[in-house]
Amino acid sequence: MSTIHWTTGDTRRSARWHSENAAPLPQQIVLADDRMKADDAYRLAREGTALLWQGDFHNARHLLQAMGRRLDRTTPRSGTSPSESFHLHRRHRSHRARVLGKLLVLLDDDYRLALRRAPDVRQACREAYGPPQGPTAVSLRELLGVIGAHQWRMKGVDVPALGARIHPHYGVFAPVRGEYVDLVARAPLPPAVQRTPETSTAFETSTAFDLGTGTGVLAAVLARRGINRVVATDISPRALACARDNAHRLALTHRIEVSGPGLFPEGRADLIVCNPPWLPARPTSAIEQGVYDPDSSMLHGFLTGLSAHLRPGGEGWLILSDLAEHLGLRTRRQLLDAIRAADLRVVERIDTKPRHPRTKDANDPLHTARSAETTSLWRLTAQPSPGMVTPQMRREVPAFTRITSRILLHPVK
Repeated sequence: MSTIHWTTGDTRRSARWHSENAAPLPQQIVLADDRMKADDAYRLAREGTALLWQGDFHNARHLLQAMGRRLDRTTPRSGTSPSESFHLHRRHRSHRARVLGKLLVLLDDDYRLALRRAPDVRQACREAYGPPQGPTAVSLRELLGVIGAHQWRMKGVDVPALGARIHPHYGVFAPVRGEYVDLVARAPLPPAVQRTPETSTAFETSTAFDLGTGTGVLAAVLARRGINRVVATDISPRALACARDNAHRLALTHRIEVSGPGLFPEGRADLIVCNPPWLPARPTSAIEQGVYDPDSSMLHGFLTGLSAHLRPGGEGWLILSDLAEHLGLRTRRQLLDAIRAADLRVVERIDTKPRHPRTKDANDPLHTARSAETTSLWRLTAQPSPGMVTPQMRREVPAFTRITSRILLHPVK
């Protein structure tokens, strides 16, 4: 356990240090209160000195905002290529987080925040951090994220494709970009799990896997579409707990089984869905694991393991944005080569355009790439072995010569 130390008057004090983004233990700490000027706080933080706040909670928030404004006076320079601009942007964001993370607050034995006008953060901290383990110092910026996550968890996120709300937990990526959920809600199901005219329910033996389930939103969509059994997996214990909570809230525990940590569960399925992080880069915090996939490891893990886990006639659905292609982080050829190397065939690609506000924000350093972004659902099947190839299959157009695609024009209402 990492411990920070500071002096109050003549008293030497200490507390457990906690950082969700693995920020290093502060080596130099000064006490700060309402008399601290923003320029002084900004200078100290840039020099690497942490400020342990002793004043009014709302004044601490105002000071953090003032420090942020000073940081924003310097904008990251543009690179000579989209990938260089992306890395410069991330470096700037990392520097910003590092400086703002120097403003600290102290949580006592039961996560109480003993500052004037401070909110009750005990439940929010228990949800994010687990049972208290003694006095704990955290950055104010992180604590505000914990409070915000608690509010998201209480309120939930409306998901039109479900006609219900999903309640994200701290450290679990929230389904605020609804277009990928709509793709899963609208794509044609494989024949083995399609509803028949004679019944209003799916075949009792139909099984789907939702890999990297996160909040469990896609597992819930599949269950609502009539699939009898959905196994949802994730490598994150927080995500597994979140998916179980949402399955319970939606009264779908009889259809959704949450398993993990891991990628593929045991057995085979008629449909395997995977929505891996879209950008091949290293995450710097737990929540970034929903955005960044180092070396595309989850993407490749899904592709290479898919055939071995599909039932005959089954499909794998890969939900992926092409933002990485527009940023120069991955090419379309690399993606298609990975699909081919895994002995998979593309049945169809269904495209949709993102609807989030950043696609229209011309001030965003990555605006050019974001405005061109397309999110796709790739329907994949295992390539038949040579002995199973029929004359009709030989007459088909090769999978990578022409890929049938269509566009999802309207969101699910």
